[in-house]
Amino acid sequence: MVSERRRREVIDALRRGTVPSVGLDLLAVGLDRFTPALDAELAVTTQGGSVFKAVRGEYGSGKTFFARWLAERAKQNGMAVAEVQISETETPLHKLETVYRRLCEGLTTAEFPSSALRSIVDAWMFTLEEDVLATGVSETDTEALDLAVDTLLEKRLAEVSRSAPTFAAALRGYRAAVVAGNLAVAEGVLAWLGGQPHVSASVKRVAGVRGDLDHFGALGFLQGLLTVLRDSGHPGLLLVLDEIETLQRVRSDIRDKALNALRQLVDEIDSGRFPGLYVLITGTPAFFDGHQGLQRLPPLASRLAADFTTEPRFDNPRAVQIRLPGFTRDGLLELGGRVRDLYGAGASERVAEVVDDGYVALLADGIAGSFGGKVGVAPRVFLKKLVGDVLDRVDQFADFDPRIHYQLTVGAGDLNEIERNAVSVDDIELELS
Repeated sequence: MVSERRRREVIDALRRGTVPSVGLDLLAVGLDRFTPALDAELAVTTQGGSVFKAVRGEYGSGKTFFARWLAERAKQNGMAVAEVQISETETPLHKLETVYRRLCEGLTTAEFPSSALRSIVDAWMFTLEEDVLATGVSETDTEALDLAVDTLLEKRLAEVSRSAPTFAAALRGYRAAVVAGNLAVAEGVLAWLGGQPHVSASVKRVAGVRGDLDHFGALGFLQGLLTVLRDSGHPGLLLVLDEIETLQRVRSDIRDKALNALRQLVDEIDSGRFPGLYVLITGTPAFFDGHQGLQRLPPLASRLAADFTTEPRFDNPRAVQIRLPGFTRDGLLELGGRVRDLYGAGASERVAEVVDDGYVALLADGIAGSFGGKVGVAPRVFLKKLVGDVLDRVDQFADFDPRIHYQLTVGAGDLNEIERNAVSVDDIELELS
């Protein structure tokens, strides 16, 4: 049984033409074959292992949906999740300090859907205090309690301190500011912990740190964050690096630096430096196979190589690189039926009667036709039209019949950049009859 809130959130997102932030399992058509392997990898991660996975697919094949679907499964396992969009200007991959900052800005858990860093750090501090109190230290003896908590903090972060000693120092500074009631300093120290630049010198002086996080310190801070996550009840972190194919459009020297940073991250994961980390990257086949992408760095290309010479149905889901073949017509019809049924669970009985499987197929074929038969590019527009133009009207107007009163029109304004590139003309009007 799907809750009304969850149902509404999914429907509202589809009406806007966006990927829902929850309930993706309700829409996950064709992903069943990946589930056992991915669940096993998530289990490895939560038990202290680490995983690196690459997902390839053409534009519109559902890579972002796949990543967010996996994120939901990760959260069900208690993991934290962060999705980072790689871009030349906002988040260049060769600057790992920027990637770490975006990670912290977008950190989420099942309990905290956005900006979870502070909640996680506070939960960790509370856990430290509870562990100290369990040893017999009196809660009223604040001096002894503070000393014991600081000692335990150092012990928990001993390994991290060898590579990022300022991470532990900043955590101590944050706790001291919270205990003293100095919230402005606490906020500043937390921002510095999250990799934010331009934190005032006075705040850093109180915390006993200096400068800003750099490329080389970012991996140490990531290691520290994983420790904090684990001790605060989150056994792992899923980090999604999305749209990594944008590296093909940057200057060659920047591209080479970015690929080398990715190789460094893969090597560190393989070495076991990041227990509890699952990194997922998404990209197009051109990025993985082309000379402007992964093939520029042969050591990295060989690590992520996978065999795609067989039919897609024989692909190995356990491989380091997997592919999304995109939607087929049958998949699009199944998705449309699921959305219709989900909508109908909280709407009038007319929805199931008027928008039957025959009409869903009619609408799907019309949308696919506007993309020259490229079904894989059609799902977002199809669902937006289905919900906003058809189901909403059938639900609200007792005499509305989409076969009579609705003419499907797909204009340039309905499409995003990827979809516009798939359409050969600017405006196509299709009448469904």
